[in-house]
Amino acid sequence: MPSDTLPPDDPEAGPPALDKAAGTSPILPSIETPTLTKAELAELLFDRLGLNKRESKDMVEAFFDIVHGTLVEGRDVKLSGFGNFNIRRKAPRPGRNPRTGESIPIKARNVVTFHASHKLKSIVQGDTPPEGDFE
Repeated sequence: MPSDTLPPDDPEAGPPALDKAAGTSPILPSIETPTLTKAELAELLFDRLGLNKRESKDMVEAFFDIVHGTLVEGRDVKLSGFGNFNIRRKAPRPGRNPRTGESIPIKARNVVTFHASHKLKSIVQGDTPPEGDFE
């Protein structure tokens, strides 16, 4: 029997397709994780707040410029209910080229880490229903 004629609850039917008209997809574990882009964030601001598209795009860009600039200055960014972006100093250490086995020194550097808040972790894990009008 062709896969397009299988009953919808048949495990061989595969995951349900993305409903592009509604902009939603079923919550199913999968290898591919949907990504929210800056353009989509601007579109959400346009839809929900009534800003024009240019203002929405500018607001998203301004937010990320501020976060970027703050991290470049070496300061942490704390977003209540979301999480913290931290700058962590990594000390120099010996490394090894995996192809040749040659020992290579790795220089000291700063890295950005993100730690999700307990609130965000709880919502993502499904322990707490999301607050407000989330889609």
